[in-house]
Amino acid sequence: MPFVPFHELLPDVAERETRDVMVLPGSNVGLPPGHYGFLEMYCDEEGCDCRRVFLTVVSSARGKVEAVIAWGWEKPAFYAKWMHDDDPQTVASLVGPILNFGSPATKLAPALLLLFENVLLKDQKYVERIKRHYRMFRDKIEEGATH
Repeated sequence: MPFVPFHELLPDVAERETRDVMVLPGSNVGLPPGHYGFLEMYCDEEGCDCRRVFLTVVSSARGKVEAVIAWGWEKPAFYAKWMHDDDPQTVASLVGPILNFGSPATKLAPALLLLFENVLLKDQKYVERIKRHYRMFRDKIEEGATH
């Protein structure tokens, strides 16, 4: 299942609503000061309803990908049914935020995952924004949008 950047199908929305976190000097989050952009990617497979987002985290200071975080917001039962597989390891890999295995990651990746869990996921408006973006993206895919 390929994941495509949100901004490829909805550039205007992405420009206005992509989340950026500024870490100030002296912040106690285990990250160097700077801006960290959380760039959304969603599955572009027709008929898919995985309810997941991949967030490519880019550092302004270093200008590179620091981590890719996968987040599935539904309960384990949803993913077991969706995958037709109730193997606990398979389901666990789809639920909640995790660093995406096989994606680029620097030594900052674990701290960025914690930032996502402890700051971004605590912001209900952000959580709802991700879900809204998912639905908007899926609607474009189902309408036959190409990228």
